[in-house]
Amino acid sequence: MRNERLHEGNRLSLPVPAGTASSAPVLVFGIPGVTATKEGEGGNIAGRATVWTEGVFDVSTPDAVGAEGTPIYITAANALTVTAAGNTLFGRTVADADGAGGTKAAGAGTVHVRLAKV
Repeated sequence: MRNERLHEGNRLSLPVPAGTASSAPVLVFGIPGVTATKEGEGGNIAGRATVWTEGVFDVSTPDAVGAEGTPIYITAANALTVTAAGNTLFGRTVADADGAGGTKAAGAGTVHVRLAKV
């Protein structure tokens, strides 16, 4: 298309908090994502990072996740939780073909999360 700027638009340079690491969950302009680069690196100016806005990612949450499809929310501080109140939907847990990754017990650990579309 003549006016098209980015074909897929699923990896964008977006503003992030200072010191944001690669692989960090973020919410920018109401768009949930996971950083592909550290803030200020990978061709980004200071204050920006490359952010994946689509896909499935391994993310950490301290909460128990009892079922595949559980909503995961992101707080204003970019922390992930299963608590909906006052937070924004980040995505939903999904499992691999072998059934792993969609659930976890309480405490530190990761789950597979498909990013929510906005």
